[in-house]
Amino acid sequence: MTYRRFPVSAAAIITVATFTLAACGESGDVGQAGSGGNVGGADSQDSAKLDMDGAEVLQDGSGSGADVSKRLFESAETVVVAEPNQADQMQAAAVAISFGAPMLVRHPEAVDEVDEEIARLGADRVIEVPGDADEEDIQAIADTEPIAPAEGESDIEAIAGQAAAQPLPIQLPPVLATDETSRAAVASAISAGADVQVLGIADPRETSESMRLVTEQDTLALGQQWGSNDDYRARVSLASNGELPGGGGLVFPGRRMIALYGHPYGPELGVMGEQPPAEAATLAQEYASWYEGLDEQPIIPAFEVIVTVASEYPGDDGNYSNETPAEDIVPYVDAILDAGGYAVLDLQPGQGSFLEQVKIYEELLKRPNVGLALDAEWKLNPGEAPLSRIGSASAAEINEVADWLAALVRDNNLPQKALILHQFQAMMYPDRENIVTGQPELAWVLHADGHGVPEQKFDTWNVLREDLDPEFFMAWKNFIDEDTPMFTPEQTYADVNPRPWFVSYQ
Repeated sequence: MTYRRFPVSAAAIITVATFTLAACGESGDVGQAGSGGNVGGADSQDSAKLDMDGAEVLQDGSGSGADVSKRLFESAETVVVAEPNQADQMQAAAVAISFGAPMLVRHPEAVDEVDEEIARLGADRVIEVPGDADEEDIQAIADTEPIAPAEGESDIEAIAGQAAAQPLPIQLPPVLATDETSRAAVASAISAGADVQVLGIADPRETSESMRLVTEQDTLALGQQWGSNDDYRARVSLASNGELPGGGGLVFPGRRMIALYGHPYGPELGVMGEQPPAEAATLAQEYASWYEGLDEQPIIPAFEVIVTVASEYPGDDGNYSNETPAEDIVPYVDAILDAGGYAVLDLQPGQGSFLEQVKIYEELLKRPNVGLALDAEWKLNPGEAPLSRIGSASAAEINEVADWLAALVRDNNLPQKALILHQFQAMMYPDRENIVTGQPELAWVLHADGHGVPEQKFDTWNVLREDLDPEFFMAWKNFIDEDTPMFTPEQTYADVNPRPWFVSYQ
């Protein structure tokens, strides 16, 4: 899937001397845009604006486009109605935009909804596509070329790229859509004169451009994929918290990361610790450079720093985990951030608690480009001896860390953070289905941590992906010594499906 997409329609602005708008208040705002088919201008300071009370989602749950029509059109002389198939909808979109009219789709479950909206609009003319009755309507359809996407362009992008022939005489807010948005919703917005930006996912933090857009003014988002008004507004609020390396405010999509794994105290724990911080950051940049040109996303260097190390000895606190002082981690975090990269702090808690350990590194996690990894392989229950079994963690343990980390992001106005779960056996997260994802503050990543020959690694990869929550992004590890052979960058990106968002080297 291509994610970085944001075409903007070049809506024509035609100025007229006078126009009448119903429900106009003292501020010039109106509850709805006005009558379809009016030719109007929206570039004057005296022009009325659509009445907005914050960022807003037009759900359009049925896909009929009725919600958008209701919001943008107080009335319309002409309405264009399409049958549900793709060809008729693309034809209807072209006709609707040419008339400056709302478009509706007569899905079987939305027949009454469409009829009610036509009656509300008070339309004198209903153009049905395909036309099979009125000769004038048939001719109007025949005279209008259907919208045809260019190569590599989606239907929604193609519709959004049209210019309104007869925009409404009102200033409309910017509109966001995705490929999940209905064709009717986008066509009606274009007919009304809106600028529609199509994003790859339903989150305004996807690109630097979309972040600026939603923080500078109120916006409309089309389709139930954006969630409720509260859901959308939460993400809009987070869009003001700054960008991540490579642009945009989401960890994924928007970039891919190539990471060195290790610990500052020595090379036996991973390649990152084989050299001092600055040299390690330079090496991470070199590894990342191997992947440049293999993907459209920016490639970002990263460190995954083991900050608590599982031990065979109980230690002073008796938890069989050595907590590295935060000040020893800082030089590595500084080095990779100075290199334009991202740092992930990895916890191996032994008999300790993930939540207790993560709080040790709270100040580091308050930095905008620092995420967290939880390694259940090294999570033991009280009384269990180290290496007596592969460790495991419950969903409750993961959820309490996620809640804490999400609150840290909110309370400190931070960009989204990566939360990585390491796994190579199903039993490591025995109730994984109960892990609560979907927090806008977090990007959930499942890191397939197995090594061996390619067949073994692919078997592990496929098992881990079974019944996986779609909120998870996949990550892959290349073991420099244990893999036989280790995948090349080309193999990592071409043969591993889906392509991993985060690749680490150990």
